[in-house]
Amino acid sequence: MKNILFITLFIVIIIFVYLKSKKSSLKLSRKNIKMSSFKKSLLSKEFNINKIHLRNEERINLNPDINIKVDLYDKDYEIINKTNLHRARLAKFKKSKFNGEFIYLDENENVYKVTEGVKKYL
Repeated sequence: MKNILFITLFIVIIIFVYLKSKKSSLKLSRKNIKMSSFKKSLLSKEFNINKIHLRNEERINLNPDINIKVDLYDKDYEIINKTNLHRARLAKFKKSKFNGEFIYLDENENVYKVTEGVKKYL
């Protein structure tokens, strides 16, 4: 009787240890899957393209003399992004080149451009 009880207890302990180890190995495999997907995203072409676009936007944002050109065939989100860059440069530098023309911001927050030596308020 004691032997049967001892054997069943031993089997239960073995099953418990096996399930516990299986559960921890599943956690490790999930972490490995997350890590590998993170590595893949860093090495993907889309990530590199987005990185290049961010660098370009940062370069444009830091120099108000670079022309921001809005084309007829630009998508809506591109137009919004370009106009936001233009507004940020106006706020920071009080001038910005947009579609080949310099646009200025005076001390009263009025926007104007200079054509033939004359200020034209927009």
